[in-house]
Amino acid sequence: MVTQSMSKRRVLLVDDDLLTLTTISQVLRNAGYETVETTNGQDALNMIGQFNPDLAVLDVMMSGMSGIELAKHLHLETSIPFMFISAHAEADIVRQATENGAVGYLLKPFEIAQIIPAFEAALGRADEIRLLRGSEANLTTALNAGRETSMAVGMLMAKFHTDRDTAFEVLRAYSRSSRSKINEVANSLLAAEEMFSSFRDLFAKHPGA
Repeated sequence: MVTQSMSKRRVLLVDDDLLTLTTISQVLRNAGYETVETTNGQDALNMIGQFNPDLAVLDVMMSGMSGIELAKHLHLETSIPFMFISAHAEADIVRQATENGAVGYLLKPFEIAQIIPAFEAALGRADEIRLLRGSEANLTTALNAGRETSMAVGMLMAKFHTDRDTAFEVLRAYSRSSRSKINEVANSLLAAEEMFSSFRDLFAKHPGA
């Protein structure tokens, strides 16, 4: 069952415990989320393309495909973030959850009041990851698109002792504020650096200046 929501935040719930499934689904729908539920991993995989969730919630221990196995599919084949729910607090399960990229973990038995904060925290972490991936993709595209941009980023890194991502973001911010293309700004930076180097050489030849 899918419920429409003004927030458009979609959650896929996968748990073979019907009581847990129904409880979490009801709490989320009451909070304005859109949900779809299933009791097994294979059905979850079949639903993903149609439902396109913002977050998948996976029970660790399920018959057939486990939540850990389903998480591996999501991690390798999609960009859908996921969190785990489980009645097991063993350290190795938590470790597996982390290694498979989980953005959250809810331990059963849980209180109703814990559900929404746990989901909001997981969605917040998922949003941070999406933004980071988007920034990395933009950076890779820009650097691959032009040698000048790559050189300008390297120059900014050296001059301001910063990392590549920060240097690129500053370069992009300047290009936006000046309403110029990023490669044009990069070319201007490189030209300015070349001119500065020429003056430095001239001053070196005139020590008394």
